[in-house]
Amino acid sequence: MNDKIADTMEFPPETPQPNVYPLRWETKSSKVEEIWDASLREAWNPKDLAWDTFDPSSYSWEEREAIAYWWTLLSVFDASAPPVFAAAFIKTYEDHEEDAIRRCFFSVTRDEQNHEQMCGMVITKLLESPSPLEYEPKTELGRKLQKNARWLYYNGGRYWEGYKKAVPKYNLAVLFSSFLMGEIAAATIFKQMSQNCEEIVFTEAFKLIGRDEGRHMAICLALMERDYPNLSAEDKSIITKQIRAGYLFLPAVLYEPPAEFWDLPEDFIETQREAEALARDAGFGIPKPEEKRENWRNAMLDLKAVLDKYKTPFPAIPEVGITGEEVTQADIDAADIIPIF
Repeated sequence: MNDKIADTMEFPPETPQPNVYPLRWETKSSKVEEIWDASLREAWNPKDLAWDTFDPSSYSWEEREAIAYWWTLLSVFDASAPPVFAAAFIKTYEDHEEDAIRRCFFSVTRDEQNHEQMCGMVITKLLESPSPLEYEPKTELGRKLQKNARWLYYNGGRYWEGYKKAVPKYNLAVLFSSFLMGEIAAATIFKQMSQNCEEIVFTEAFKLIGRDEGRHMAICLALMERDYPNLSAEDKSIITKQIRAGYLFLPAVLYEPPAEFWDLPEDFIETQREAEALARDAGFGIPKPEEKRENWRNAMLDLKAVLDKYKTPFPAIPEVGITGEEVTQADIDAADIIPIF
């Protein structure tokens, strides 16, 4: 038990930092206050979507497994996003960020929980099981897809451990670049999915998720506008490496996972492409591989334009034809990267 000191001094000593105390309620940016207000106006509940129009039995079991696999793939990122942003939310308190910024990060955490719930509702309805890993596959394709899912979750689990260790090392300005990368790329694919899906409930969900991601982008951009003009050379170098690492991590859902970064079976891509083609034929609008690559390239160019504005070097991404600063595999320490979820 700590010794009592209140009777020995007029005022208590300073609180050791980082700590969520003391609190202050100051907001310097009207822009982030507006984003918070928008998050309240645009709140939605996955349960309120048009589920009465969705009949899983109208699909074959192979189609159900193929569509559920895509949502499972998304859940590797979206189901981990609530704790990822919850950790960042806590960090905004420890760093004594502005009041509206703390609230904005709370809104992101809430939004991502909606996205996780959406993944879970679709998967459980299609597979009639609470977990894609506990589900008993009905077809040979389903068996292969479950194997894919197991390896995806294994890789995601490794990077969650890295994330927990990395977040305390970096200031929020560095974190913003990683978060923005994820939001730009996600907004791109959700817009396309909302236009290409035939199921009403999927179209509705992707529109709402895409709107959320756009709002999250706005938070990151507002904070970058505030902090990036004063970035140190060291922070800029870290951001360059983080972007390259993020490129290697995030394509698992938005393009295809690079073999040098993801530990996956040899038949992983072949199985995934087979499932995507089947889902596409069933009216679930997954972009084709060449369309994914173009989406990914455009998202990276959008991010590059942001970093160029603040004279922060962008890494070369030869996989999609983008030149920049060379960052090799040896430059990226898996223990230090911030995976984008």
